[in-house]
Amino acid sequence: MDTKLTLKLNQQIIEKAKEYAAEKKLSLSRIVEVYLQTLTSEKNDIDFEISPFIKSISTGNSIPNEIDYKKEYSDYLTEKYK
Repeated sequence: MDTKLTLKLNQQIIEKAKEYAAEKKLSLSRIVEVYLQTLTSEKNDIDFEISPFIKSISTGNSIPNEIDYKKEYSDYLTEKYK
């Protein structure tokens, strides 16, 4: 059963997260749900990997404006699938 959840977040983080979600063709709700599932689950049974960008949103760490997200994600995937 789905239930509505209201979150109060920094506007810039919301905008960046929406852009990320659109690029990945996922809803922002789905990304948040999967992240919360990974926090509360003993087993890592999610159907996709959470990127460093999304993890940084959840920790409240700021991301430098000059970071190249696509390159960072590409490097992450390259390392992951070595």
